[in-house]
Formats: sequence, structure tokens, C-alpha cells
Amino acid sequence: MNKPDRLVLGTLPDPILQTLADFEGAFGAVLRLIVPAGDPGAADEVLYQTDGHDHSDTTTIVRSQIVPHIGPELELQVLRADVALPDAVSAALTSALAQGFAATREIQFFTYELSERFEEINLLYSISETLGSTLDMDSASATILGEVCDVMGAKRGSLWVYDAVENALHIAAEVGDDGRVGPLSPDDPDTITSMVFREGRAIIAARQPTSTARDAGATADSFLSVPIRYSPGSGGSRTVGVVNLIGRQDGGRFSSANQKLLSAIASQIGAAIENHRLIQESLSKERMAKEMELAHDLQMKLLPALDRFKGADAAGRVQPTELVGGDFYQLFELPGDRIGVMLGDVSLHGFPSALIMTLTMSAAGIYAREAESPAAVLRKLDDALSDELASTEMFLTLVYGVIDPAAGVLVYSNAGHPHAFAIRKDGSTVRLRATDPPLGFAGPDSYAEESIAWNSDDLLLLFTDGLSDTLPTRGLKNGEAQVLDLAVRHRFSAPKAIIDALFELAPDAQRSALGDDRTALVLRS
Repeated sequence: MNKPDRLVLGTLPDPILQTLADFEGAFGAVLRLIVPAGDPGAADEVLYQTDGHDHSDTTTIVRSQIVPHIGPELELQVLRADVALPDAVSAALTSALAQGFAATREIQFFTYELSERFEEINLLYSISETLGSTLDMDSASATILGEVCDVMGAKRGSLWVYDAVENALHIAAEVGDDGRVGPLSPDDPDTITSMVFREGRAIIAARQPTSTARDAGATADSFLSVPIRYSPGSGGSRTVGVVNLIGRQDGGRFSSANQKLLSAIASQIGAAIENHRLIQESLSKERMAKEMELAHDLQMKLLPALDRFKGADAAGRVQPTELVGGDFYQLFELPGDRIGVMLGDVSLHGFPSALIMTLTMSAAGIYAREAESPAAVLRKLDDALSDELASTEMFLTLVYGVIDPAAGVLVYSNAGHPHAFAIRKDGSTVRLRATDPPLGFAGPDSYAEESIAWNSDDLLLLFTDGLSDTLPTRGLKNGEAQVLDLAVRHRFSAPKAIIDALFELAPDAQRSALGDDRTALVLRS
């Protein structure tokens, strides 16, 4: 509905027509209502005249001026009447007509206002319905912006959403002629959109046309820009975007009422944008959790099935601090009934360490069968992993030993791994001391190896510092001493029972979230 800002000539309201008809009937009058011509010689515009009478006689017995609240000044002419008309009667008719015009104008105005409020309420309801029925914010933004432009009579519209990661405003929807695509920097001093986002306040301005458009007769467009804000239940609100309307279809300016309506719509959009962001974050975390669970399962499957290993009774366990980690162990069946035993600990933990661990296990499976000695295996591993270790700024402690039961010897090379022991039948222990720095630190002349005697009753115990560092010092025994003492006391038990006892030293409930991966391997040949 058009706003009633002028009188539509030639269309008189029903109350005015009824008043004129009543006057005609009461006094037998012949009437004419005109818009007097403004220029000499021009014809008057007739709005009303008594039906069925000759109006060629221009003799007028009464002439009254009517000034409506809007529109041109009118003149009421009484051409004839069956009875004499006192001045008071004529004045009363003139007053009644003026009041009729005023009342009609008020009715039109409030009808317009009611219609406009209805459109606004319907728009807000429609937007709520749109936002509540879809997770596709791109489609919803385009639909909402189109409805806003229709209701508010805007030529163009654009909706911008802030991306905190990129620190930029991206256009989410656009209606009308193509405008600036973006992205926009929130700090851009030359764009209204950036300024509204920075300052968090709406503006109504005039957008000047280009020189070419101005030469063609174009005039300035009204520009309404409103920040899209999100106000959580607790804490301060924040700006998450901007919605712009450019130009009115009727050529007018945007009003403060338009600004209030657009601000209410922007508030709805802000809540929807934040909900969409939280949903996407939740979905992303859910996907990540599933992927990490899959990675954990795959990593555990990389570890050898010790219960099916021939030639030795062995048990081991890897318990990452996160779903994946950098600890691992491996067993190899080597020619001559020899047994290869490896345990490694990648620095740090989590996904980066898991990648290095996977590369190490893959390469070790090849080199352990190619190389003749433990030192040669570590040399090849260092050469293969040096670039990855350098680029990730990580290192790897690793112990690799080969047990030859027939020869009664254990030959090993130890790249900086501190927790490696042989436990004798009598309870004495031999530390397999480090022969070289960890992988990632060793030089070109590394690696060396050493050997110790090995009997079938001996027990090999390898573990990472994540197992021992979680234990508080008891008397003179630190974490490593407690692990070693328990293994010595249980040296005649099955390896699996020893592993269970070791991990019970520090149950999960007692472990720190900042702790390291826990791994242990026990073997009796």
C-alpha cells in the first residue's frame, strides 16, 4: 500500500460524497466541487457536481474555500437551492467537508500504518520460519535478504558475514545489481560496511552516483547499513556481520523506522549465524573425534600381535595420552631363530608424533630384515627419518636388540632410550645403556652397538618414561626404580601378568592430562 501523502484527484472519499448528497437532499441544492485553475485562462478541475442537473449556468449563490490537510485547496460552489441558504449553513457544510477530508486522511494514514506493521510482523515471522527450517545459511541469507528488499522497497541489498579466522568480511547474499564482491577488511577506512562493522552502529547515508551515472541524470541513493550482532545469554554482544540496503524504489530515503526494523531482523540473523557456527564447530569436532578414533584403531593395529609371535613369550601395551601417540614396539622373526626387539618413543605426543611413529615402524620393518646388525638398522632409520624429524622439530629415542638364543647373546644399539633392562633369574638387572644420541641428533659417524649374555630364563623389560614419570617418588625410589622393582618381584610371572601389574602402578584416574604416552614391553625367549 502506498503511503497517503497526497490527495488523489477525481476520487472523493465516501464520507464526502455522502455529506454532499445529504446537503443536496435537504436544501434541493445543485453543487459543484472544483480545484480552481492556478493559471489565468486555464479550466477548473471538477471533482464533483450534482448529478442530473444543468451546470452550464455559472451563477454561483455561495462560494466557499476548503483547505484539506493535504493536497490542493478546493472550492465548493452552490449553484442553485430550493430555499435560501443562510451563511451559517454554508459555513457548516464547508466545515463538515474539511473535517471529512481530515478524518478520511487519518483513516488512510492509520490503514497504511497498520498494513506496514502487518508486513513487518509477517516479515519477522517469515524470517524466523526460514532460519528455523534450514541449516543452509547461504540459501537462507539469500531468501531473507530478498524478502527484506521487497518489504522495505530497496533496490539493492547485501549481507556480509565476518570470518574470524581470516579476519575478513565475506558476502553471504546479494540482491539487485552486482556490487562489491569482497572480501573486505574490517579495518578498511574507505568502506561504509567496514566502518559499521568496526563501530557496531547503524547509519543512514546518501550514496553518490558515479560521474558517468551523474551525467546521465542519476541522483544519490539512500543507503541503510546495520550491524548484525549476536547477544548471548551471558557476556557482551559482538558484531558478526553487516546488512546493507541501497536505494529506494520510490526514490525516497530510508527512515529511522526502517532502521529499527532492519536492526530487529539483523538480530535474528546474528543469532542464526552464531547457531550455524556452533553447529558447524560441533559437526567438525564430531568428525575429528571419529577420525581420531579411527586413527587410534589403525595405530593399535600396526602393533604386532604378541600372543601369536613364535619363538618368544612376550606381552606389551601402548597407552597414548591422547587418542594417538608416538610410542611403539615391534618384534621381528629373523634368520637363524633370532628375535628382533624394538621399542621407540617419539618426542611430544598426539597426531604429529603418531605420524613419525608410523613412518618409523614402516621403515624398521624393512631395515630389520635387510641390515646385519642393530647399529646398521638405526643408521638406516636415522638417514630415512632425518628430514621429517628436522622439519617437525622432534626426535626419537629408540632401542633395538637382537636376541640369539643359540649363541646366548643379546646384541643391541640404543639411541638415547633410558629405560631398557635385562632382568636375570637371580633378580639382578643389567641396564642396556645408550650407545648414541636419539635419532634426529646423531651425527654421521653413529651408530655403535654392544652385547650382553642372554639365557632362556632372562627377562627383557623395555618401557617409556610416560610409565615411570607418572609415579611419585617413594622414599629413595623414583618412578623408574619402582617399575624395575615390580618387574623384578614378578620376574617369574607370565609377561602379560607383569604388564598388567606395571600399568596398575598408576591407574588412569591418577594420570595428568599433561602426561606422556605410556608403553612397556616384556619378553622371555
